[in-house]
Amino acid sequence: METVTILIVEDEQRLAEVLKKQFEEHGFSVEIATDGYIGKQLVETKSYNLIILDINLPLINGYDLCKEIRKTNSVIPIIMLTALGTSDNKVIGFEVGADDYVLKPFDFRELLARVNVFLRRTDTGSKIVKLGIADLEMDMSTKAVTRANKKIDLTAKESLLLETFLKHQNHLLTRDFIIEQVWGIDFDPGTNIIDVYVNYLRKKIDKDYEPKLIRTKFGFGFYCSEREM
Repeated sequence: METVTILIVEDEQRLAEVLKKQFEEHGFSVEIATDGYIGKQLVETKSYNLIILDINLPLINGYDLCKEIRKTNSVIPIIMLTALGTSDNKVIGFEVGADDYVLKPFDFRELLARVNVFLRRTDTGSKIVKLGIADLEMDMSTKAVTRANKKIDLTAKESLLLETFLKHQNHLLTRDFIIEQVWGIDFDPGTNIIDVYVNYLRKKIDKDYEPKLIRTKFGFGFYCSEREM
């Protein structure tokens, strides 16, 4: 079985070393970058299965580094570590392409569980070649999305949301289910972030096309279908 390689970009040297040791005890291969510039160089020259990224980094901060990574790689899972826990911080992190958000201080077992969730998603997704409905198509190997043969650019979070809808098309998805699939089981269900991202997605894949595909059943949730349920 191929060894899973994780890149930890963290300027707190002691924390980085502790995480490295703990992940290695669970069979992972780990490399450390102590600032954003080194992290960027490593990502550009090496291949990783997952990136753990601090936000307050020297030289290039975590938000900017995440954006740089997403320019060339929309698939690799990125988990942000930070002491900044406001909703605004989380939204910014998701908008620049982060897949998850873990607040310091944290229990390593929680971080490990989240890492394993994303690695399982990557393994499962790679077995599916394409997902689609009507004239909308998502290539699972590259995450490229087209509708009516026109390329549609999505952020990492929008892509995961669309993937969730496509994998469960013609099924009503509750808010709790979407939160668990896209943002993680510990994300605050009281936030309006689902509505925000569904709106983002509709503007990109539905606004200029027919039929509309992302639909709302008020009081119940959302679903992806060519027709009303």
